[in-house]
Order: sequence, then structure tokens, then C-alpha cells
Amino acid sequence: MTTTSSITRHDFLRYLGGGAAALLAGQPAAAASPPASSDFEPDLALELTAARHSIALRPGAETRTWSYRARVLKGDPTSMQELPGSYLGPVLRVRRGQRVRIDLLNQLDQPSIVHWHGLHVPETMDGHPRFVVPPSGRYRYEFEVRNRAGTYWYHPHPHGHTGEQVYFGLAGLLLVTDEEEQALALPRGEYDLPIVIQDRSFDGDNQFRYLPGTGPAAARGDRSGEAPAMGGAMMSGGGMMGGRMMSGGMGSMMARMAGFLGDTILINGQPNHTLDVATRPYRLRILNGSNTRIYKLAWQDGRPLTVIGTDGGLLERPMRRDYVMLAPAERIELWADFSRDAVGARRVLMSLAFEDSMGTMGSMMGGTGLPAGAPFPLVEVRVARKASEVLELPQRLSTITWPRIGDAVNRARPRTFRITLSGMQWGINGRSFEMTAVAPDEAVKLGTTEIWEFINDSGMMTMAHSMHVHDRQFQVLERHSGADGEGVRDGYVDQGLKDTVLVMPGDRVKLLMHFDDYTGLFLYHCHMLEHEDGGLMRNYQVQA
Repeated sequence: MTTTSSITRHDFLRYLGGGAAALLAGQPAAAASPPASSDFEPDLALELTAARHSIALRPGAETRTWSYRARVLKGDPTSMQELPGSYLGPVLRVRRGQRVRIDLLNQLDQPSIVHWHGLHVPETMDGHPRFVVPPSGRYRYEFEVRNRAGTYWYHPHPHGHTGEQVYFGLAGLLLVTDEEEQALALPRGEYDLPIVIQDRSFDGDNQFRYLPGTGPAAARGDRSGEAPAMGGAMMSGGGMMGGRMMSGGMGSMMARMAGFLGDTILINGQPNHTLDVATRPYRLRILNGSNTRIYKLAWQDGRPLTVIGTDGGLLERPMRRDYVMLAPAERIELWADFSRDAVGARRVLMSLAFEDSMGTMGSMMGGTGLPAGAPFPLVEVRVARKASEVLELPQRLSTITWPRIGDAVNRARPRTFRITLSGMQWGINGRSFEMTAVAPDEAVKLGTTEIWEFINDSGMMTMAHSMHVHDRQFQVLERHSGADGEGVRDGYVDQGLKDTVLVMPGDRVKLLMHFDDYTGLFLYHCHMLEHEDGGLMRNYQVQA
């Protein structure tokens, strides 16, 4: 383990609650590098480095980012797939039952840790912020892949810095396959396409604009890549709530509380992204990788979306929607068939207009950028060539082992988690994040099944939230929509297994989940990353 550390006193105090006192001696916390198991023999071993990077995204100067880069140390070299011309990390491909070792090298100027979003892993492998790795530090992950085939992802999870690190480039897809999926006639290889949707704002020098004092430029003492904290419009209209910052420190505080919206849509880390396809079916794996923005996905020509998978893998059967709501961190898999399209045809995947409280607030502040809920194109699909292969949509996709509602130990009285806001401070049931704190109503028993209910009715400042539960795939039992449900409720895909769920203003959403395999401390939080960094995150503990 490298002993060099340049962690600041501010960050030291932030992470002290996680046992980071050992950093005083230039060492990571004792728990920050769990000892490698002597009997763990990986089928796949990777080295994953988080470091500075620069890339040409627009004409002119290169954009400075943080990026993950990987190399295969043992196993199939095709387990890692780079996305050409992207700052995003490589697509990692693993198999259910595979034993995986990943060594994280942190070459950033601030602490970091990686969360394997959606995976079912032990607590020391889940990326809890109490295990942050200091600059120049390392962390070894060892786990067996226990998830169903599906589209998962990985990203940093240091408390207070998650939004910043994701915004400046740290994220990547992790795809799991299994025998059930392999037996299906689904599009594969070049016909199985990742689509990571993010929104960013650029300054006049092609640098990402975010909150003051953040990102690679700030670490170098160059403040050009910041959103302005004192009055004035942001360059290109980007910024908090898609428009103009409020004057003084209040603007930054509001951005941190409400969430940051960019004015430029990037697909797989590239602006103005176009997909060239053949006249045949494709599998589109779509991740909302944005910090805060919600998308209302639809084809511009009105053809329905054919949904085949969600966060936790394939549905049991395909389903059709005119549009799909996709909150930050949610994934959706589409069967997109271009067999009947003529060569030369162009199709556009859109985000349609919808009412969003953040968009309303942005309009009140005179925003002129890309407000929440505005309509805009996401990606253009060009039908470039003829294909002869015929592939039929399977009418049976998978068999899901559902938790049983009759087994829920709290069926008569579900746990309730109300999203709260007090004095510009987010919380859950009135409590904000504390590194290792667990309230009595946040402790569950190993081997039990429970019903959890998220309630979003915090009053005048009620906003949409994207609630994520670590280490679990859950079933959405029921949803009661509030007044903001009009125009969005038909786009909820609550079928299938989920790990993240959109909770609009006024919504009450009940989830059914089973707590198996692992004891320990895990997180649940809003995946609108400025909300998370602002305290809308708590621990739950699985006890033996």
C-alpha cells in the first residue's frame, strides 16, 4: 500500500467518522484495504486507475477530465471494452458465478472509492465512503458475481465528492451475463449497444463547468472551469436548474441543494452523438448517468419503445411504452428493431417535455439554458446499411425469483422513509448522513424480507428524487402518484427487479426486498448526486 497522501485537513475531518484517523500517518484507514483472502483465486483480475485525463470533445482546447482506465491482469482480455473517444471508463463484462479481483489505484488529488452499482457484494466491497482511498492509495476488491445478467455500472462514492467526481468523468458500465441470457436469441456483439446519457456545461475554453472549487482545474489552482459563484449568467446558459445562478454564495448553495443541470447532452461521453445501424434489431442498454436530470425517453416518430430489461436484468416478458421515465442511475434495456426502415432513414431518440419542479424553479429565476423537463433530442440513429439477418423478439425473456410478500416481517406496518428538508439540509426522516450512524429503525435482520416505503411530500420545496438502495434488488409493490404524476406516470417501468426508483413530488412508493448473504453497513440514498452529497443519504445495517 502506498503511504503517500496529500489529503486536506477539510477532507480529513469529513472522513474522520469513517475511521480515517490513520491518514494522519500518511496511511489509509485500517479498513480501507481489506486483506486479500489467501484462498481467493480470481477468474478475472483487473487493475482500475482513477486519474487525470484530457480529451478533445469540441473544436479547440481539450477538455480536462478525471477518468477510469483499466487493464486485464488475468482472464479474458475482452472483459474490458474501451469506448472510443470517450472520457468514460471501459465497459467491464463479467459472468454470474465468476470470481473477480479489481485493484483500484487512486491517482486523483482527493480521496475516492468505487461503488459497483446494483451488485450484491459484501459490505467491504460495496464502496461505502468510510473506506475511501487517499491520493496515491490502493484498494483491493474481491467478490463473486451473484447478480442476474443485466446492465449495472460503477462510479465513485466518497461522501461530499460523489457529484463532483462523476460530473468530471468517473463512471463506467458493468455488464453481467449468465446462462439464461446466453440461451436467448438477443442481439450480440456490435448489435448490443451501450448508451450512457449525461448532461454537461462547457466554458469558453472547453472545460466542464460545475460548482465552485471543484474538478481537475480547481486542483491545479485554475478556476476557469468553475460555475461562477458571484452573479452573472453561466457561459452557454448552463448551470443550476438549467439557467442563471443566484448572486453570491446563495447560488452555489442552491445548486448544491437543488441539483446541477448542464446545457449540453453527451452520449457515451461525446456531444452530437450519432449511431449508424443496419436494418435489423439492436439491444440498447441505456443508463441515465446524469447527476440530476430526469429523461422522458421516446422515439420522435411516435413508434413505441419495446422494453426488455431494467436495473436488475431482463424482464420476464417484453413490454411496450409510448415513453419511459428514466431517473439518475436507472437503467433501461430496449429492443430497437430497424428492420422495416429504409437505408438512409434517420430516427431520433428524444427526451419529451414534462412538468418538473426544478424546471419551474429555473424559469422563476430567469433560466435560459436547458431546463428540467424541456424537450430535446438525445441521439440520432442513421440507418446506414442493409442486413439480411432476421431476429425475432423472444416473448419469454427470463424467470425472476421474486421475494414473497407473505414473508415480509413488517407486512402490516412497512418501514417508512420520508424525504425531509430543513434549513436547506436534506434528510430522511429528519436525519442527514453520518458516516457510521444507524438509527434503530434502520437495522434489519439477515434472512428476512421487508417492505419499505419512500414518501416524498416535504412541502413547498418538494422535488423529484431517485432513491437507490445498496446491495439490493427490490420489487416495486405499489406506487401512489401525487399531483406531478400527470404526464409521467405512464412512463414508469416498475416491473422487473430494481435498485433505483424515481419518486416524484407527492409520490409514495412501496418496495419489497429480501436481505440475504451479507451482514454489515450499507447505504440508501437519493441518486441525484448533489442531493446525496448534501446529506440525503443514510446507512442501514443488516444484523445476524
